Amino acid sequence: MIIVGCDFHPSWQQVAVFDSSTGEIVEGKLVNGSGEAEQFYRSLPVPSLIGLESCGNSQWFVELVEKLGHTVWIGDAAQIRASYVRKQKTDKRDAGHILKLLIEGRFPRLWVPDAEVRDLRQLLIHRQKLVEIRTRVKNGLQHLAMNRGMQRKARLWTEAGQKAFGALPLEGWAACRREDLQRLRAVLDLQIGQLDQAVEKAAYANEQARLLMTQPGVGPITSLAFVLTLGEVARFKRGKQVASYLGLIPREHSSGGKQHLGAISKQGNGFVRMLLVEAAHTANRLDEGFRKQYQHRCHNKPKGVAKVAAARRLAVRLYWMLRSQKPYPEIVRIESSSRCPMDGAS
Repeated sequence: MIIVGCDFHPSWQQVAVFDSSTGEIVEGKLVNGSGEAEQFYRSLPVPSLIGLESCGNSQWFVELVEKLGHTVWIGDAAQIRASYVRKQKTDKRDAGHILKLLIEGRFPRLWVPDAEVRDLRQLLIHRQKLVEIRTRVKNGLQHLAMNRGMQRKARLWTEAGQKAFGALPLEGWAACRREDLQRLRAVLDLQIGQLDQAVEKAAYANEQARLLMTQPGVGPITSLAFVLTLGEVARFKRGKQVASYLGLIPREHSSGGKQHLGAISKQGNGFVRMLLVEAAHTANRLDEGFRKQYQHRCHNKPKGVAKVAAARRLAVRLYWMLRSQKPYPEIVRIESSSRCPMDGAS
């Protein structure tokens, strides 16, 4: 069998190739754009095992190698680097180290979603990027209004607010900026509306996402993003692992019996973490259990800490809803009737 340790870069890659039949290891550098890399992988016997770190701009390479019939493992870049004790870092050393982990069975393999999940993730990311652009556009319009003494905040986007804003006496480039930003906002509103419909359709077509939407405060975007990010729920044995996966646990530096905790680690999907905080804010109003815990924490903790704690609890509850296949009313009854495993994990 052929095993390849690959240190991937957008324009080229460094490889270390091990032939199990001869025990020989060969190193080399392959250029991606010239077709040299593709020709090399076509020459390998099928199937060969190829390992590389998780990185951006490598999807085309993974799809190419899989299409050729090879097996591709994506590894956790942080764990790969942490397992390398030497201070010297070169591309040859990186490729050789990946190969060593593959041969010794210590390669920190990551779960990789299928093509359909990756495509739905692009839908959510695309919508979020357009929402961020629209927010910057609206902030620019608010700045123009406030510079002319108009402070309407959210009421600026009402019909009356838009009429008053259009009547403001702006001249020169300020007037041009107002017209351009208003046109851009209208286009973005239309595009985001279409994407909202696509997300809603995809969420209601997904059985797991429909289950999560029974939780107050969780809509199509949050439910679909949570399902697509977690993937196979069986990967996680406890709710704490889900909170850690999403970066909702505190940093810790403990030694000698002394425990030091900091802010949340944020070592996870920032987009889903943001959605959970927003959803928890709504759940605090609509869910009595969430509201009581949130208000209790607000008495002796900053509101930001209380919101993150609510987001963590919401993430654990959504995980248990998927794992037990219980909708919102049932999961609440189980929580209130006895101290179940999900209470201990939250």
